[in-house]
Amino acid sequence: MNVMEKIIKNEQNSKVGFAEQNRIEQRFAELKKENKKAFITYVTACFPDYEHTIDILFSQEKAGVDVVELGVPFSDPIADGPVIQSASFEAIQKGANLVKTFECVKQAREKGLKMPIIFMLYYNTICFYGIENFIKKCNEVGVDGIIVPDLPFEEQDDLQRAIDNNSKDKTIIIQLVSPVSRDRMDMILKDARGFVYCVSSMGVTGQGGNFHREVSNYLESVKEKTDIPVMLGFGIRTFDDISKLIDKVDGAIVGTHFIEVLRENDFSVDEAYKYSKEFKDALDLAVK
Repeated sequence: MNVMEKIIKNEQNSKVGFAEQNRIEQRFAELKKENKKAFITYVTACFPDYEHTIDILFSQEKAGVDVVELGVPFSDPIADGPVIQSASFEAIQKGANLVKTFECVKQAREKGLKMPIIFMLYYNTICFYGIENFIKKCNEVGVDGIIVPDLPFEEQDDLQRAIDNNSKDKTIIIQLVSPVSRDRMDMILKDARGFVYCVSSMGVTGQGGNFHREVSNYLESVKEKTDIPVMLGFGIRTFDDISKLIDKVDGAIVGTHFIEVLRENDFSVDEAYKYSKEFKDALDLAVK
């Protein structure tokens, strides 16, 4: 990058104020101002059906959940454990796909859903739809971020280029780091946006709360390298799982256990609300 390109990039970055941030960044800015921690839940789209998915999304917004990860069902979810794998399989059996998931988000937005939504999906799904078309559609229906667990940072250029070509402040890539990312962390976090998704342990989702023995030091190292919020996920079930690390993170992400809550309670919207409200309230109390 030559000197003129650096000047232009700095000027562009300086213009990204609060009003120009996307919904994820706006929400985290509000939380920082209020001295609160963030809570994110994961919902598998079309589990058990798209109508329930929309109702669950609204229950999360009502409960105070700050961001929802909406999982797009895929046949080979290699980063997920058996609980989310099963949910994804059942959703596919009922006809779930990316096109219908876009329509689900569109309907939720038309009904008034305002909370940030992140798609968690695999790269094959994006490529099949078409990278440029995928980003355009995300912007159109109101998908604020994307997490692609099987896409290494070094291979994100095509996806980032499509984002840059289609209003960069609408849909952003959320970067993942893990306890073994130490040597690559500077590169991954250099231009990261929204928040950093810190994987608590090695392996797939849903392994429980026995986090990596060096997780505390690992989180500190991430904090040292970025100014954007640091979120901890994988294996978190209750507030107690994260309580000892609350000063080292900006919030928690619950995926597998939330799917278990839904299944165990026959997809009760009330139970989904209750679980999320209690977790969010505990996070709020922890910093008072």
